[in-house]
Amino acid sequence: MLRYIFLLLLLAVPLSAYGLDNPWTQSFYFENDLFIGTDSDYTNGMKYSVISPDLTPQLPLNRTAKIPRMALDLFRSIPFIKDAPEETGHKVELALGQAIYTPQDISSFDLIEDDRPYAGYSYLGISYHQKSDDGQSWSQMDTAEVQIGIVGPSSLAEDAQKLVHRVRDLQRPNGWEHQLKDELGVTLAFERKWLYHPTHQRRFCADAIAHTGATLGNVMTYLNAGVEVRAGWNIPRSFAVSLIRPAGSTWSTLDSTFSIYLFTAVNGRVVLRDIFLDGNTFRSSHNVDKKTLVADLSTGVTARFQRLSLSLVNTHRTREFEQQPHHHDFASITLSYAF
Repeated sequence: MLRYIFLLLLLAVPLSAYGLDNPWTQSFYFENDLFIGTDSDYTNGMKYSVISPDLTPQLPLNRTAKIPRMALDLFRSIPFIKDAPEETGHKVELALGQAIYTPQDISSFDLIEDDRPYAGYSYLGISYHQKSDDGQSWSQMDTAEVQIGIVGPSSLAEDAQKLVHRVRDLQRPNGWEHQLKDELGVTLAFERKWLYHPTHQRRFCADAIAHTGATLGNVMTYLNAGVEVRAGWNIPRSFAVSLIRPAGSTWSTLDSTFSIYLFTAVNGRVVLRDIFLDGNTFRSSHNVDKKTLVADLSTGVTARFQRLSLSLVNTHRTREFEQQPHHHDFASITLSYAF
């Protein structure tokens, strides 16, 4: 097990480029409700990720020569990779991220008992992606992710928010002394996506992506499912860039043609555990009564050209806890670059 963890870390460090036919992909996700004009609840999320080229054993050595040979041989010796059908693709991903949560009134120094706790979460995520195509129109991708992080003052969320608010001359958040206490967070997540892309060689086209998954851990435990519909010009046969969520990453393919499309996506969750509402697992802390059913409705636009991709998204999230007076909206920007 330890050697496989070491392998994933090694594979996720880009030593040099593959070329445009099988590139590394790096992405930066930024989600914030200030775009909408609020400053509360899920108020900020950031993630940086690096996804490896396709590491399938059937690729010629000259297509994988820039990966350390020891790491590549070890990766290809894993049974479920070595024995996978030839058309199956394999990628690994390394991600660093942070999420920040605050109550609505950040000017108050007092504990606001009927609003959510102040909380921050910083984490490292390691993912494995397996993709296969079934005929001309269907594709499937499985993603398994392990996240290890820290909730509480050591996440540095308080420092990050206060710094940004000071630089931008915004309201100082004064209630961080009531934030959740330090707790190691471990999350295991799995998600399966199905892509139906019946629009080959059509300029104007549409497709759909469905997904279902499960996440288990002391930070988050939930079941989720959803669907995304895309329509536009030269939509690639790839899995779309999602919002920040465990095992919710993408599989990009490159095309020299310009692509732009609109999309609408819904993701529903049956929430069994949410540390940012339930409070610390093993210590007493501020908490509120969470709602079991939560949904996100997102609309946005993605533009792609050669190595670069840019997505702009607006998300409407239903109420997450009983005392929450209304839904919450936030916007996100995702910038990806293949190299």
